[in-house]
Order: sequence, then C-alpha cells, then structure tokens
Amino acid sequence: MHRRLFPRTLALVAVVAAAATTGAPTATAESPTPAATRLDATIDAILADSRLAGAQASVVVKDAASGETVYHRNGDRRLVPASNTKLLTSAAALELLGPDHRFHTGVLAGGPRRGTVVAGDLHLRGGGDPTMLAADYDALAAKVAGSGIRVVTGNLVADDTRYDDTRLGPDWTWDDEPYYYAAQVSALTVAPDTDYDAGTVIVHAAPAARPGGRPVVTTTPATGYLRIDNRATTVADGDTSISFERVHGGNTVVVTGQIAVGDAPASDWVTVWEPTGYAADVFRSALRRHGVRVLGRTVLGRPTPAAAVEVARHDSMTLVELMVPFLKLSNNGHAEVLTKEIGRVLAGSGTWPAGIAAINGYVAGAGMDPTTFRQRDGSGLSRRNLVPATEFVDLLAAVRAEPWFPAWYAALPVAGEAERFVGGTLRSRMRGTPAAGNVHAKTGSLTGVSGLSGYVTDADGRLLAFSILLNNYLASSVKGLEDQIAVALASYTEQGAGAARTAPPAVAEPPAAPEDRECSWVKPIAC
Repeated sequence: MHRRLFPRTLALVAVVAAAATTGAPTATAESPTPAATRLDATIDAILADSRLAGAQASVVVKDAASGETVYHRNGDRRLVPASNTKLLTSAAALELLGPDHRFHTGVLAGGPRRGTVVAGDLHLRGGGDPTMLAADYDALAAKVAGSGIRVVTGNLVADDTRYDDTRLGPDWTWDDEPYYYAAQVSALTVAPDTDYDAGTVIVHAAPAARPGGRPVVTTTPATGYLRIDNRATTVADGDTSISFERVHGGNTVVVTGQIAVGDAPASDWVTVWEPTGYAADVFRSALRRHGVRVLGRTVLGRPTPAAAVEVARHDSMTLVELMVPFLKLSNNGHAEVLTKEIGRVLAGSGTWPAGIAAINGYVAGAGMDPTTFRQRDGSGLSRRNLVPATEFVDLLAAVRAEPWFPAWYAALPVAGEAERFVGGTLRSRMRGTPAAGNVHAKTGSLTGVSGLSGYVTDADGRLLAFSILLNNYLASSVKGLEDQIAVALASYTEQGAGAARTAPPAVAEPPAAPEDRECSWVKPIAC
C-alpha cells in the first residue's frame, strides 16, 4: 500500500524545521488575519445557536492544497458521523477495487446437457451486484432460453456464498430493520428501481372503485415472495394515510389506513426478509415466462460446483459509475456491499470485519490516524462509528492526489442543484447562496446526529476541505446551521467587503428528515 506525506505531516515538518532554525517554540502560530478573525467569529456565532445547547459540535476547515487550518473547533473529538462514514468506504473502494471494478451475476448448468434438458441443477450465482433489477433477471432468463435449455430436472440453486450470511450490521437498531435504508445485505439480491435500493420491494396501494372496498395492492417488481395482509379501506373522501409495514422475521406486509376514491396510489419501499430468496423468486418467474421449466425446488445458499458450466452472465456498471447513485442518494446498501466486496477481493472473506480492516488500512495510508477513530460498518448506520472531524478533513485533502478523485468529487452531492443525480441529498439546501453549485459534500443524519463533510471553494478561489459534526442535540434539525457555515466559507475572502461579515449568513432552513432515518429515506430526497 502506498503512503505519502500529507498536509498534516508536512505542516508539522515545516514547524519543527522552523523551530530548529529560529529557536521559536513549536506551539507558536502566526497571528490570524483580520478576515480570519471575523470568520472565526461568524462560525462561533453559528455554533452558539440555542439548538446546540448541551450538544457537541466539531468543525474543522483547512486549505485543501496547503493544509493550512482555516478554522478548528473540537476537531479531535470523536463523534458519531452517520453517513459521513461513506467517505471512507467510497474512497477505499475506488482505490482497492479500482474504478473499473464490476459485479458479475451468472447462471450455470450443474449437470450435463441432453438436448434441451439440463440433467441436474441450475445455479444462479450472485456476485454482489446491488444494481440487479427484475429486467436484468429477465434478460438472464432470456439468455438461458436462447441457449436452448427448456427443462431443468434438478433444483434452482441460489448461490449467495460470495459473502457471509450475516445480513444486518451488528449495531443496527431493530426498529430500522423494515425500512429500505437498513435492507439485508446479500451477494444475490434485487433492486426495484434505478435508485438501486437492493433488497427492497416498492408496495403500492390504489383505491378501490367504490368506498368501502379494499385498496388494490401491487408490488414493484411483481413477486410472490411477499404476502400482503390488506387491512386498509377505500373512503369516499378525506386524506390518504396508507401505511405499509413488514412483520419482523418474515415477508408479510401489513397494509393499514385509508385512501380516497380517485386518489393516486400510495407507495413505499419495504425491505424483504432474506433477499437471496427474493432474487431466486424473481429469476424463477422470469425463467417460466421464457419457457424454461425447473422441475425441482428452490434451494438457497449452496455454492456452485467448480464443474458447472456458465450459460448466461450479467455484468454490472463500473464502480466509478456506481458512485453516483451511491453517494448522491446516500445508499446504505451500496456501502455495505462494497465493504464486503473489499473484504472478499483483498482477504478472500466477504465479511464486515475483513472489509473494514482493509478500508482502515487504506485510509491510514491516506492521511488518517487509525488510532483516533472507530468504524463499524460501511454506511454509518451504526452509532458505534466514531470519527473526529479533523480526520475527515485530512482524508479529504489527501485523496485529491488520487487519479479517481475528479469522478469521486463529481459524485458527491452538490448544494442547491435540483437534479436528483447532481444535487442528491443537498438538492434542496443552500439554494440562492454562494454555496449553491459550489459545495460538494456528504450529508449524514440520525436522530440527534448530523454531519456535512466535503469541499467548498471560497471567494478567493481556494478549495477548502471541511467537516461539520453535530451530536446529542434535541432540536428536530440543525442542518440550517451546517448550511450557514458552508455559506460563510463560500463567501470567505482575505480581501474586500466579504471578509467583514461576522453575523451568520441568512440561509433557508432545509426540510427536516424523519425521526431516526437517514436523509435519503425521504423520496424524493428532501433533506
């Protein structure tokens, strides 16, 4: 693994060298400029907001090129970073797997071919692809049929053994489990649409033709893997208030509430219990549509024999392309798949511990101090993740030297850009300010936890790396305070009137995220 001297190290070397020459104490820093003093006062005033009373706040800002500290407040304090954790996971994935890395899903015949018959099992081998759609499984089935196979005498075997069978992060809270952002992780799965929330189904409820009737419930994709317990009612008029909840430990989805005649269907994303079986169900249905009969049953979790012969294959988009839905929409499932894929590729073990060890090894060689932080998953859903803001900033400064940096920078959410796959989780924030179209940063949200870490170009054209971590607040949202800091940085200049600002800039308060859910939970993204 390559190692470099990064800004923090270079700055320390310079200070020590100066002290050796002049005899000055190494702790002495240059006096701040008047502009810097005013910026300090501005950010201090923002952090004095009553919404942060009794909370913990950590803010670090550095010149990304020189490593010069622009602002530092509790930067060494370990705080819960939420989805800012994805900065570590995504950077490590691009470096360790490579921008051109792809996931492969294969269909293999496990027995001899006798004309149109496979005398044995048909294996659906998962490669971890989190972007597999029902249409992709249909295309695989079409290829199987196109190869001449019409009958499989054995079983359909769903091989998810590229990764282990630990489906949920060890620290994830039980009440998150039905929601799409905490979907189970498998090497063989299905995403319902091009947001690529693998391991989920979109459930729709349309009103019946007359009041009193049960709503018509359908799913995307169509699957028999879920059982619908429809307790909802169609009403003549009134507000639609439909709720979808999967019962823990199985695939029964209870639909409750009401929907008015003539209203548009209500929809929500629901996780499935055991996504390997979900993928097998979707694929088996596709085989049936294409005239391929599997006489045996569906078997989960059995490895594909080495002698099996591939008859169809699907290759995913490249990893660098995946960075766009992953980072723009803060996709937790992508983060966890990449963590296990890193473990599989580097250590031969598709597990969280193996993947996290490799991620930590990379970031340790890219400017972070591994003795100062703890990472427990790839996405930031665990509250046992603890990272100081200064470590995020050091990573942000260091990765600018990587050849994949321009693509990674572009994949980060961009403030105030309305297009979902440009603005992402920042699409509704900082509009009409100097930060709009300027700030490229990763958001993070859990109850009592908010973060924003990334880059902003100041009014003098300097690229600043910054990290804002806010923990243990009781307010419904503190994202407006993050935005005020980002706007102050975008407006910062060492010259001219812009440097005279000391009051916090006026910024519209972004919509609050639902309680204890990542910002990306809201569809379309609203935080």
